[in-house]
Amino acid sequence: MALSATRRTPLSDQVIAQLRAQITSGEWPVGSRIPTEAELVDQLGVARNTIREAVRALAHNGLLDIRQGSGTYVLATSELAGVLHRRFADADQDQVAELRSTLETSAAGFAALRRTPRDLELLDAALGRRDAAWHAGVPEDFIQADAAFHQAVVAAAHNDVLAAVYADLGEVLRAHLRHDVGPDLLPHRWVPHDAILDAVRAGDPERAADEAGRAIGFCKKNP
Repeated sequence: MALSATRRTPLSDQVIAQLRAQITSGEWPVGSRIPTEAELVDQLGVARNTIREAVRALAHNGLLDIRQGSGTYVLATSELAGVLHRRFADADQDQVAELRSTLETSAAGFAALRRTPRDLELLDAALGRRDAAWHAGVPEDFIQADAAFHQAVVAAAHNDVLAAVYADLGEVLRAHLRHDVGPDLLPHRWVPHDAILDAVRAGDPERAADEAGRAIGFCKKNP
């Protein structure tokens, strides 16, 4: 999605809407650094102060994270996601694990019943990226790849409400995974997800739900 110059220089909904569109469309994925202030000035054709105020507004809404000396990063894909991230930033991690289990076991069961050939292709690709990210040894890359696999399972459930809720909770769940994974990818913490995909592919909802729950339970038992 290309940014286009705005017609007015004062801060307006038009500026914020364009930046928000880059986030909600996935053009600027969660965790990515957005263009610099100078780059946005060139792309949007507005004053530097206007860009700064727009970025601050989106940071206040929970979509962006301004990190001094590093840049501005996408934190969430919607205002609700930002609110949930702030609301549950200090939540008990065992309770977040229970929430993950509730959502992901249900999604896996539904996915086993409703997945399409295209869903299976996407799940295969997501699982491959997850495995590759683990073996590459970069924790944050693995976290994003693991989250993408589970998001693909949720998408294969073909329940728009479940998918929306899961997406809005995305940063809360990724924060939980960071807590579980820790600063290093230690071999004893590797949890393969092939069994989840195999059960979804086989159309076995009970086994898919069990395997999804077992993966989360394994994480809890291996601090």
